Amino acid sequence: MNVGIIGSGTMGSGIAQVAATAGCKVKLYDTNQNALDKAKAALEKILNRLIEKGRIDTLGKERIQNNIAYVDRLKDLSDSNLTIEAIIENLEIKKKVFSELETYVADDCIIASNTSSLSIASIAASLQKPERCIGIHFFNPAPLMKLVEVIPAIQTAKNVLDISVKTISDWKKVVAVAKDTPGFIVNRVARPFYGESLRIYEEGIADFATIDWSLKTIGGFRMGPFELMDFIGNDVNYTVTETVFTAFYFDPRYKPAFTQKRFAEAGYLGRKSGKGYYDYAEGATKPAPLEDKVLGQQIFDRVLVMLINEAADALFLNIASAEDIDNAMTKGVNYPKGLLGWADDKGINWCVSRLDALYNEYHEDRYRCSPLLRKMKREHKTFF
Repeated sequence: MNVGIIGSGTMGSGIAQVAATAGCKVKLYDTNQNALDKAKAALEKILNRLIEKGRIDTLGKERIQNNIAYVDRLKDLSDSNLTIEAIIENLEIKKKVFSELETYVADDCIIASNTSSLSIASIAASLQKPERCIGIHFFNPAPLMKLVEVIPAIQTAKNVLDISVKTISDWKKVVAVAKDTPGFIVNRVARPFYGESLRIYEEGIADFATIDWSLKTIGGFRMGPFELMDFIGNDVNYTVTETVFTAFYFDPRYKPAFTQKRFAEAGYLGRKSGKGYYDYAEGATKPAPLEDKVLGQQIFDRVLVMLINEAADALFLNIASAEDIDNAMTKGVNYPKGLLGWADDKGINWCVSRLDALYNEYHEDRYRCSPLLRKMKREHKTFF
């Protein structure tokens, strides 16, 4: 298969590596020759590290490198069977690129976007043949993260979906098929991990370090929410939250937090700026958490039940199957358990009563219980 990748940044380069490793002939396109040179040099370092770790040998390295050509003209992708765009999250720019690309590629070439939050239907509408368009959303870093969300638009042809799923599966990735709705699976379902943690902080219940300790020590998450927001970048994470909030017609479940907005405005972006919720300056000491197991359990339970509620609602609204939702959260963002499986473990009654307690305390629509959870409680059902 001939694969064209548009954009040679971290994500585009990562996808190119994945496709080339799977034996595809890849053309990595960028208008900036300097960016292409950087991508080529970065791949050399990555492959050398893989040799050091015994993951590949020198012949494997050469094969992968020989499978990737670096091009600076969009029409060089004309022989592609599949193109994947991985450029700036701007709908108008993507539409412009897709419209031009369509003039060069064959009628049966699949044109895919790696967007994490934009409407695939809107992107597809820029094409003369919108039925060839689909979302193929990798997670960063693409070579390491197992999950890929595949998102058909309402215009997408069935064979385009089938070919895309098979191709990505052949690339040794776990595919989760998602409906074309804001945030797809992961960026929708994960919002309470950040949002509810910020709310707990804003209420003065606990500080950043204690909330992170609760989610890691009691919940088993690899990183706490504030560590993770600092790692992602507060500007990036806030923008995703704001985008999802707006796209869902200002549903209070996705309401952004003023704390994160102010941190982003102050330039406290996290690791990349040297300061975020924590100080990353050389010699800086990370604050110690209050290791109170009772408080920690309360914090963890509150965040967990909000995550479960979001996952249940995604299933209720047919965003994806139960299996794909749980796979998405374990393979896409490394959650210790799938949220629907976690709900079964905790008990559907527990989930409903926790959510009702939050709603009764705050009387905010943010804490409304998913109708699916109520129905399952009434019918004594489980997710799996």
